[in-house]
Amino acid sequence: MRSASAARRCGRWWRNILDKMTRLAIYIHWPFCVSKCPYCDFNSHVADAVDHAAWAAAYRRELAHYAALLPGRRVTSVFFGGGTPSLMAPQTVEAVLQTIAASWTVAEDVEITLEANPTSAEAEKFAAFRAAGVNRLSLGVQSLRDDALKFLGRAHDAAQARRALEWAARHFPRYSFDLIYARRDQMPEAWAAELREALAFGASHMSLYQLTIEPNTVFHTLARRDAVLTARDDDAAAMFEATNAAMAEAGLPAYEISNYAAPGAASRHNLTYWRYEPYIGIGPGAHGRRRTEDGIYATENHRAPEAWLRQVAERGHGLKVDEALDTLTAQREALMMGLRLVAGIDGAAWREKFGGSVTQFLPSAKLARLRAEGLLSDTGDGLRATPSGLQRLNAVLAYLLG
Repeated sequence: MRSASAARRCGRWWRNILDKMTRLAIYIHWPFCVSKCPYCDFNSHVADAVDHAAWAAAYRRELAHYAALLPGRRVTSVFFGGGTPSLMAPQTVEAVLQTIAASWTVAEDVEITLEANPTSAEAEKFAAFRAAGVNRLSLGVQSLRDDALKFLGRAHDAAQARRALEWAARHFPRYSFDLIYARRDQMPEAWAAELREALAFGASHMSLYQLTIEPNTVFHTLARRDAVLTARDDDAAAMFEATNAAMAEAGLPAYEISNYAAPGAASRHNLTYWRYEPYIGIGPGAHGRRRTEDGIYATENHRAPEAWLRQVAERGHGLKVDEALDTLTAQREALMMGLRLVAGIDGAAWREKFGGSVTQFLPSAKLARLRAEGLLSDTGDGLRATPSGLQRLNAVLAYLLG
């Protein structure tokens, strides 16, 4: 006969399995911006006018489609991304959250994030977004220097950014903000000074991105014409290493390549992506990965706002792609996402998703070489990128999966 302690352990194990099976994150895409930044490759559009009531109705209709498809789930996070979601009417945000609460069980500690830009007109809505149910703000500051903001094509200045950070701290229990470094002509000393100023605001989470040139952006067009837009490689590498050291010293160590947080303050929604857990995407261009007894399904919505709106009205959803992933494709995706985490890929979690070990489907000779070069290391039955590997992760993945 089993002991009472063994029964309790078994009960906890089973509850944990059920929790993982029913967990769901929801991404809401708002596609509109005041202007298009030259470095941005997101699905964003400039519009003179937006019918907020029509958008609220479309979001609710697409959520209803997934509520019927995925009953019995427990929502652990909601993320309003874009575009610039702080251009949304707070009533639209409230309508979306009410629909989610009516459709699924919502976790008591649910994380509800909204991305915002620091222009005065948007920052004044912070209190209304908080009242609508948002409990975490993500501010697209990008820089605390006016010349850099102008170079990055931002619509705000440094004074507005500082004021928005103060308002975020006043209205939200948790907030984060983004900065972009390794910009043209930026030197490590200048970045260190900007980072010290940023840390003084006391946020528990920061996203610090090296400027990269993405296809289909204005910066990409300029770079093809030989314009210099990013820092020199050796300066960028020095800034990356100095950033990790400074953030760790400040009590916000890296938990992902570009994300830093105090203990317990990591973005739960983004961890869903990096841990390859289920989420649905609502809105134009939104992606999703839903998990059912039949396997993992990849979804992608129509990118054009009007096309998405039209199909939601006609069919109840804006799906362009809804297809089952074969095991190898899902494993490759999970590897690419999981190696972004400083902790790497948890072996037990991998077995629950796929069976076997994380390295079982990878070429052993390539793995051995990456280990020998100090770019990958084993963590029990898991796998992680070393600090050097994280800095070169794109190249590591291209080699490993090529």
